[in-house]
Amino acid sequence: MAKDLQISFLLDFYGEMLTEKQREMITLYYNDDLSLAEIAEDQGITRQGVRDAIKRAEQQLTEMEACLGLARRFREMRDGLSQICDETLKIAAFNRQFVLSKEIEESVSRIIETAQRLNES
Repeated sequence: MAKDLQISFLLDFYGEMLTEKQREMITLYYNDDLSLAEIAEDQGITRQGVRDAIKRAEQQLTEMEACLGLARRFREMRDGLSQICDETLKIAAFNRQFVLSKEIEESVSRIIETAQRLNES
């Protein structure tokens, strides 16, 4: 079973909606990088049982994302905030080179600070 980093990302958003056992097994597999055999030994079940539980959890996480789109929206917001910062820096450079407006410089600073603060949340 090849590990899909998307599942680990979805786990951050929807992990609490899984059963405790599913969450534990999928966390051990994706975040702690344990093998199916190691998880099976730890949980006292078969390797196939672990695989089935992980596959069910992956399916549920994927379905939740398809319905709710929280992870997609998070990525879009993060990328948009990064683009806002990039464009704002271009405005600041243009202002310094041609306009020299203190108001524009102050606005640029506030925009960048706000976007960076939101991107860190």
